[in-house]
Amino acid sequence: MSKQARHQKILEVLKHHRVTNQEELREVLRLDGTEVTQTTLSRDMRELRLVKVTGADGIPHYSSPDQWESTPTLASLLPTLFQSADGVGHLLVVKTLKGAAQTVAAGIDWEEWPEVLGTLAGDDTILVVLRDPEALECVQKRIEVMATP
Repeated sequence: MSKQARHQKILEVLKHHRVTNQEELREVLRLDGTEVTQTTLSRDMRELRLVKVTGADGIPHYSSPDQWESTPTLASLLPTLFQSADGVGHLLVVKTLKGAAQTVAAGIDWEEWPEVLGTLAGDDTILVVLRDPEALECVQKRIEVMATP
């Protein structure tokens, strides 16, 4: 099964089932004839930007908000919007084209990298605050690699 078909199947399952955890989603997919590893499912869920929301009954379940389905991924934004990255200590400054910093910062936040505490965006500059200064080079390289077409 292609990745695109698998993504469609996952979205279809979530439209018809209240899925509360990854293992439950794997099981529903398996019963529907789609075998998927936990690693692949985790990646698919991240790429689909699935989030856990709390229902009226107080039970959290996975959802794919309509407004997020059309939001471009960081990997698709960086090749055209990235200018440079440089930092010191806990701080990484990412330069973008004029007007693109907020979009790119939202993409960085969406990635939920464990090394990143948060971002602050202006017009063409993003301040990325890192949890540990030792992560600076790793995060900078990751962004630069993603920016390479």
